[in-house]
Amino acid sequence: MTQPRELQAALEAARHAERVVLEAYTRFQAIPDAPIDISTEADRQAQETILSYLKSVFPGDALCAEERTPSLEGTASVGSRLWVVDPIDGTRGFARKNGEFSVMIAFVEAGRLAVGVVAEPAKGRLTYAARGQGCWRQDGAGEPIACRVSATSELAASAMVQSHSRTPDVPSRMAQAIRPNRVVETYSAGVKLALVARGEVDLYVNDYTQFHDWDIAAGHLLVTEAGGVVTGLHGEALQYGLPEAWQRFGLLGSNGIVHAEALKRLEHVQL
Repeated sequence: MTQPRELQAALEAARHAERVVLEAYTRFQAIPDAPIDISTEADRQAQETILSYLKSVFPGDALCAEERTPSLEGTASVGSRLWVVDPIDGTRGFARKNGEFSVMIAFVEAGRLAVGVVAEPAKGRLTYAARGQGCWRQDGAGEPIACRVSATSELAASAMVQSHSRTPDVPSRMAQAIRPNRVVETYSAGVKLALVARGEVDLYVNDYTQFHDWDIAAGHLLVTEAGGVVTGLHGEALQYGLPEAWQRFGLLGSNGIVHAEALKRLEHVQL
């Protein structure tokens, strides 16, 4: 199958960024109590590596990214061809040196997700998708393999992924509503959505009302191309490329089979 030029560019940009991130990760002194809003020089270096490469290949495209770096200056942040980048999603995982972080690159064309790449540098995992071409996984030096969401049909048997709990012994309000069989905790929305796309968990729920396109765009496409569904917590369709790149509806990404029942259980959750 011939890869779209945009997917080829996203994969190459991710490879460049992974080298930058891993070099910094090796030298980084762990911060066990890293705060949720931590940003590192590695974030900025990785982002500039990605954006400068994408600008060299597609000089007229708009760029939307988390950090303030030189490539964003004088470049449109919205447009019919838009790249959405999170250079290190899950920076707390990077800072705590537990490997739970990802490089996320998405391409949005005329408002529709067209390419998504989620690379996990510390774990050697890569998950990527192009619209209409399915979702693919590559672990280490292995060959790419098509991946699909799980076939779990009951929430009582499901595995749900969420962020690390501040109080591990107390179920989160999302877990209380869903009542899954098992809860997996990790940093990085990219990692969480890749887990859903790979069929390693059945659903991911977050109740954030203030996050951005770069937090979820790449992972969103992975899930849908793997056969799953992604919406807001009350079933809202998510839009990308709006001014300021805000997302305010929370997120439910699932294998699709349990999606309707999960939305029903989340109806009364206050955002």
